[in-house]
Amino acid sequence: MPSFTPLDLTLVLLRRMQDFHPALVERARRELGADAARMREANRRWQASAHGRYGRGEAARYRAALGEPGTRARVRLGDLECEALRWPLPLWPELRFEVLLGPDGRAWNAWLVRAPGHPAPVLRTAADLVPWAATVDEVAAAFPPARPLEGTAPTRTRLLVEIPEDGGPVPYLVVFTWGLLQTATRRGPDRADSNAGPDTRP
Repeated sequence: MPSFTPLDLTLVLLRRMQDFHPALVERARRELGADAARMREANRRWQASAHGRYGRGEAARYRAALGEPGTRARVRLGDLECEALRWPLPLWPELRFEVLLGPDGRAWNAWLVRAPGHPAPVLRTAADLVPWAATVDEVAAAFPPARPLEGTAPTRTRLLVEIPEDGGPVPYLVVFTWGLLQTATRRGPDRADSNAGPDTRP
Protein backbone atom coordinates (compact mmCIF):
# COMPACT_ATOMS: atom_id res chain seq x y z
CA MET A 1 0.00 0.00 0.00
CA PRO A 2 1.39 3.47 -0.84
CA SER A 3 2.47 5.57 2.11
CA PHE A 4 -0.47 6.48 4.32
CA THR A 5 -0.06 9.82 6.08
CA PRO A 6 -1.60 11.66 9.06
CA LEU A 7 -3.55 13.72 6.52
CA ASP A 8 -4.99 10.53 5.02
CA LEU A 9 -6.06 9.26 8.43
CA THR A 10 -7.69 12.63 9.16
CA LEU A 11 -9.65 12.25 5.93
CA VAL A 12 -10.75 8.78 7.06
CA LEU A 13 -12.07 10.29 10.30
CA LEU A 14 -13.89 13.00 8.35
CA ARG A 15 -15.45 10.43 6.03
CA ARG A 16 -17.28 8.91 9.00
CA MET A 17 -18.37 12.33 10.25
CA GLN A 18 -19.78 13.22 6.84
CA ASP A 19 -23.02 11.37 7.56
CA PHE A 20 -23.76 13.88 10.32
CA HIS A 21 -22.35 17.16 9.04
CA PRO A 22 -21.49 17.13 5.32
CA ALA A 23 -21.06 20.92 5.10
CA LEU A 24 -18.72 20.99 8.09
CA VAL A 25 -16.69 18.14 6.64
CA GLU A 26 -16.55 19.86 3.26
CA ARG A 27 -15.09 23.01 4.83
CA ALA A 28 -12.58 20.95 6.80
CA ARG A 29 -11.52 19.01 3.72
CA ARG A 30 -10.91 22.25 1.81
CA GLU A 31 -8.96 23.64 4.76
CA LEU A 32 -6.72 20.57 4.52
CA GLY A 33 -6.20 21.13 0.80
CA ALA A 34 -7.61 17.70 -0.14
CA ASP A 35 -10.22 17.08 -2.80
CA ALA A 36 -13.16 14.68 -2.51
CA ALA A 37 -11.38 12.06 -4.60
CA ARG A 38 -8.47 11.93 -2.16
CA MET A 39 -10.85 11.48 0.76
CA ARG A 40 -12.60 8.60 -1.00
CA GLU A 41 -9.28 7.00 -1.89
CA ALA A 42 -7.91 7.37 1.64
CA ASN A 43 -11.01 5.65 3.02
CA ARG A 44 -10.80 2.87 0.42
CA ARG A 45 -7.15 2.17 1.19
CA TRP A 46 -7.74 2.26 4.94
CA GLN A 47 -10.60 -0.22 4.71
CA ALA A 48 -8.57 -2.47 2.41
CA SER A 49 -5.75 -2.61 4.98
CA ALA A 50 -8.05 -3.71 7.80
CA HIS A 51 -7.80 -7.25 9.16
CA GLY A 52 -10.28 -6.83 12.00
CA ARG A 53 -11.48 -3.86 14.00
CA TYR A 54 -8.90 -4.14 16.77
CA GLY A 55 -5.92 -6.28 17.67
CA ARG A 56 -2.15 -6.23 17.26
CA GLY A 57 -2.57 -5.67 13.53
CA GLU A 58 -4.78 -2.67 14.20
CA ALA A 59 -2.20 -1.04 16.46
CA ALA A 60 0.50 -1.58 13.83
CA ARG A 61 -1.76 -0.03 11.20
CA TYR A 62 -1.99 3.22 13.16
CA ARG A 63 1.78 3.29 13.72
CA ALA A 64 2.35 2.77 9.99
CA ALA A 65 0.10 5.71 9.16
CA LEU A 66 1.16 8.09 11.93
CA GLY A 67 4.72 7.12 12.79
CA GLU A 68 5.93 6.97 16.37
CA PRO A 69 3.43 8.46 18.83
CA GLY A 70 3.99 12.02 19.95
CA THR A 71 3.33 11.00 23.57
CA ARG A 72 2.78 7.85 25.59
CA ALA A 73 0.92 7.61 28.88
CA ARG A 74 0.04 4.88 31.35
CA VAL A 75 -3.71 4.65 31.99
CA ARG A 76 -5.35 2.54 34.68
CA LEU A 77 -8.74 1.02 33.89
CA GLY A 78 -9.96 -0.75 36.99
CA ASP A 79 -7.30 -3.31 37.86
CA LEU A 80 -5.62 -3.13 34.45
CA GLU A 81 -2.82 -0.82 33.41
CA CYS A 82 -2.95 0.18 29.75
CA GLU A 83 -0.80 2.32 27.49
CA ALA A 84 -2.24 5.28 25.61
CA LEU A 85 -0.43 6.24 22.39
CA ARG A 86 -1.28 9.75 21.16
CA TRP A 87 -0.59 11.58 17.91
CA PRO A 88 -1.33 15.10 16.62
CA LEU A 89 -3.46 15.37 13.48
CA PRO A 90 -3.52 18.23 10.96
CA LEU A 91 -7.08 19.47 11.48
CA TRP A 92 -7.46 19.60 15.26
CA PRO A 93 -4.37 21.05 16.98
CA GLU A 94 -6.18 21.02 20.33
CA LEU A 95 -6.87 17.27 20.08
CA ARG A 96 -4.83 14.08 19.86
CA PHE A 97 -5.64 10.78 18.22
CA GLU A 98 -5.38 8.18 20.97
CA VAL A 99 -4.97 4.43 20.60
CA LEU A 100 -5.41 2.54 23.88
CA LEU A 101 -3.37 -0.66 24.18
CA GLY A 102 -4.31 -3.38 26.63
CA PRO A 103 -1.76 -5.29 28.74
CA ASP A 104 -1.39 -7.79 25.90
CA GLY A 105 -0.51 -5.04 23.40
CA ARG A 106 -3.80 -5.24 21.54
CA ALA A 107 -5.60 -2.05 20.54
CA TRP A 108 -8.76 -1.70 22.60
CA ASN A 109 -9.94 1.68 21.38
CA ALA A 110 -9.02 4.52 19.02
CA TRP A 111 -10.50 8.01 19.15
CA LEU A 112 -9.86 11.72 19.62
CA VAL A 113 -9.05 13.15 23.06
CA ARG A 114 -8.12 16.62 24.35
CA ALA A 115 -4.41 17.43 24.08
CA PRO A 116 -2.49 18.28 27.26
CA GLY A 117 -2.35 22.01 27.86
CA HIS A 118 -5.61 22.67 26.03
CA PRO A 119 -8.51 23.35 28.43
CA ALA A 120 -11.67 21.32 28.15
CA PRO A 121 -14.70 23.27 26.90
CA VAL A 122 -17.21 24.63 29.39
CA LEU A 123 -20.31 22.45 29.07
CA ARG A 124 -23.31 23.52 31.13
CA THR A 125 -26.34 23.45 28.82
CA ALA A 126 -27.52 21.66 25.71
CA ALA A 127 -26.56 24.76 23.69
CA ASP A 128 -22.92 24.01 24.51
CA LEU A 129 -23.10 20.61 22.80
CA VAL A 130 -22.30 21.82 19.30
CA PRO A 131 -20.62 19.65 16.63
CA TRP A 132 -16.95 18.90 17.25
CA ALA A 133 -16.95 20.92 20.50
CA ALA A 134 -16.10 18.12 22.94
CA THR A 135 -14.92 14.55 23.37
CA VAL A 136 -16.63 11.59 25.00
CA ASP A 137 -14.80 11.98 28.31
CA GLU A 138 -15.56 15.70 28.47
CA VAL A 139 -19.31 15.27 27.99
CA ALA A 140 -19.39 12.39 30.48
CA ALA A 141 -17.57 14.51 33.06
CA ALA A 142 -19.81 17.55 32.49
CA PHE A 143 -23.11 15.70 32.89
CA PRO A 144 -22.74 12.82 35.36
CA PRO A 145 -23.80 10.14 35.56
CA ALA A 146 -23.50 9.59 31.81
CA ARG A 147 -24.81 6.22 30.65
CA PRO A 148 -23.07 4.61 27.67
CA LEU A 149 -25.32 3.00 25.09
CA GLU A 150 -24.40 0.49 22.41
CA GLY A 151 -22.96 2.18 19.34
CA THR A 152 -24.56 1.83 15.93
CA ALA A 153 -21.21 1.52 14.10
CA PRO A 154 -17.64 0.56 15.10
CA THR A 155 -16.44 4.18 15.26
CA ARG A 156 -19.59 5.57 16.89
CA THR A 157 -20.11 6.10 20.63
CA ARG A 158 -23.36 7.13 22.34
CA LEU A 159 -24.01 8.56 25.78
CA LEU A 160 -27.32 9.19 27.52
CA VAL A 161 -26.95 12.22 29.78
CA GLU A 162 -29.28 14.42 31.79
CA ILE A 163 -28.94 18.17 31.30
CA PRO A 164 -30.46 20.67 33.74
CA GLU A 165 -33.25 22.75 32.23
CA ASP A 166 -36.18 24.70 33.61
CA GLY A 167 -38.38 22.16 35.32
CA GLY A 168 -35.61 19.66 36.03
CA PRO A 169 -33.06 17.46 34.25
CA VAL A 170 -33.85 16.40 30.67
CA PRO A 171 -32.37 13.31 28.95
CA TYR A 172 -30.24 13.88 25.86
CA LEU A 173 -28.73 11.33 23.53
CA VAL A 174 -25.23 12.47 22.55
CA VAL A 175 -23.56 10.79 19.57
CA PHE A 176 -19.82 10.81 18.84
CA THR A 177 -17.77 9.63 15.88
CA TRP A 178 -14.13 8.75 16.56
CA GLY A 179 -14.70 10.22 20.03
CA LEU A 180 -15.74 13.68 18.76
CA LEU A 181 -19.22 15.08 19.45
CA GLN A 182 -21.58 15.04 16.47
CA THR A 183 -25.16 15.48 17.73
CA ALA A 184 -27.10 15.99 20.96
CA THR A 185 -30.80 15.20 20.76
CA ARG A 186 -33.40 15.79 23.42
CA ARG A 187 -35.13 12.51 24.17
CA GLY A 188 -38.55 11.77 25.56
CA PRO A 189 -38.83 9.05 28.24
CA ASP A 190 -40.01 6.51 25.69
CA ARG A 191 -37.12 7.26 23.32
CA ALA A 192 -34.20 7.37 25.74
CA ASP A 193 -32.67 4.14 24.45
CA SER A 194 -33.64 4.37 20.80
CA ASN A 195 -30.94 4.00 18.18
CA ALA A 196 -29.52 6.64 15.90
CA GLY A 197 -29.60 5.81 12.22
CA PRO A 198 -27.19 3.08 11.10
CA ASP A 199 -23.85 4.02 9.62
CA THR A 200 -23.85 2.36 6.21
CA ARG A 201 -20.74 4.05 4.82
CA PRO A 202 -18.01 1.52 4.02
